[in-house]
Amino acid sequence: MPSTAEKLQHTANLRATRDYRNYVDGQWVASSSGKTFENRNPADHDDLIGTFQESNEDDVNAAIDAAHKAYDGWRLTPAPKRAEYLFRVGEILRRDKEKIAREMTREMGKVLEETKGDVQEAIDMAYLAAGEGRRMYGQTTPSELPSKFNMSVRMPLGVAGLITPWNFPIAIPAWKGMAALVCGNTVVIKPASLTPLSVVMLAEALEEAGLPHGVWNVVTGGGKEVGEPMLRNDKVKVISFTGSTAVGRDISVACAPSFKHLHLEMGGKNVILVMDDADVDLAVDGALWGAFGTAGQRCTAASRIVAQAGVYDQFVEKLARRAKSLRVGNGLDPKTDMGPSVSASQLKTVRDYVKIGKDEGASCVAGGSPLTEGDLARGFFHQPTVFADVKPNMRIAQEEIFGPVTAVMKCDSLEEAIEIGNGVRYGLSSSIYTRDINKAFVAMRDMYTGIFYVNAPTIGAEVHLPFGGTKETGNGHREAGIAGLDVFSEWKSIYVDFSGSLQRAQIDTEEM
Repeated sequence: MPSTAEKLQHTANLRATRDYRNYVDGQWVASSSGKTFENRNPADHDDLIGTFQESNEDDVNAAIDAAHKAYDGWRLTPAPKRAEYLFRVGEILRRDKEKIAREMTREMGKVLEETKGDVQEAIDMAYLAAGEGRRMYGQTTPSELPSKFNMSVRMPLGVAGLITPWNFPIAIPAWKGMAALVCGNTVVIKPASLTPLSVVMLAEALEEAGLPHGVWNVVTGGGKEVGEPMLRNDKVKVISFTGSTAVGRDISVACAPSFKHLHLEMGGKNVILVMDDADVDLAVDGALWGAFGTAGQRCTAASRIVAQAGVYDQFVEKLARRAKSLRVGNGLDPKTDMGPSVSASQLKTVRDYVKIGKDEGASCVAGGSPLTEGDLARGFFHQPTVFADVKPNMRIAQEEIFGPVTAVMKCDSLEEAIEIGNGVRYGLSSSIYTRDINKAFVAMRDMYTGIFYVNAPTIGAEVHLPFGGTKETGNGHREAGIAGLDVFSEWKSIYVDFSGSLQRAQIDTEEM
């Protein structure tokens, strides 16, 4: 049991409970519904973080109208000047990194070291986007005709509607939002109802940076009440969504009638391949971090591991032993290795899948139960769980669990490992542990995923490279990196003829 002094240390510098409001047209305003909802710490039900607006369609439309009104002014603001705002946001987030991370741990549950990383991603994205304000390259090409100049430029789309998840509650809004803003779009964002404070804190940073009113708007509330009206509103020109594949499919259908631009980042069932020649201890380190970082609540979590027969038993034994030694608890406690599931429903999902795994005949070699003793009874905690003797067609090896559960399978060859790895409907992240460069390159070529690692786990993407996946993980777009700009802009090809005469492309060239 932590001492009183330790408890006080864990909660130092946290915000007092308060009523948070929507951010619309540069003002903090209450919902027209007059209703609010509570946000509580998943590690401690008694800890009320605050109340947030239970918004409705009128609130969404007011935010969209504000963004629409602000669009022309923001679009015509030179991109380097837009970038200056984002650079200032990066500086503010860097200054307040510790405070923001503590609130995020309290709100979302993952350990403080991880929430600091979450804030750092937002900082990195702010700086990256700021750089693109002076570097938003198009192309210039020689014309096929004399005295003619050809080039391409990016155009913003208009109002961008962002629907963001709870597992990376400031990093993912920053991935989307910074790219949208530097391209010249205005934004209406609906944060996940489980983690609205993180997006409020991002809005506070944008406000402090002096962003013009209406350029960034936050509306909290449920998907039906806030998300669906955003999809229906014709003033919203692009939707960027991160969440489940099932919801993403519904959003795709909703956007189709009005031909809204749409970016979907959805589920994953990621795999680590461990070959006979691997450094087994390094692979265990990677699997432990990949499977149980953020309590497995990452779309890139290593929820599958395929180990070759020569190292399988050794790998399973070491992974199970290490998993059992992980300390589970409040993420503000520096001794904690893994925090809670984010909600009661997410914990129930984990429990259901553990039962499914046992019923399917897999061997539960570590964990397998919720944690309900002492202070843990006030949160949504589950043991880190490892299944062995898993068959590739079992549900725990096919379906996204989004919890601290990983399934270990045996293979006889690299080819079989790749076949198992590709044998799911998702294609987000994969990795291989091997000392053989030839095997690494074969797997790099043949694994059909949007992200691939060598001698590292399936988590750990950096913001300057594209992030996204194949198959039912996404719809072909990427976020972060320069690729993120493609979601929030369209290309315009421009031809300038200064010959003083009519020149016909593809026709007059024949006479030269």
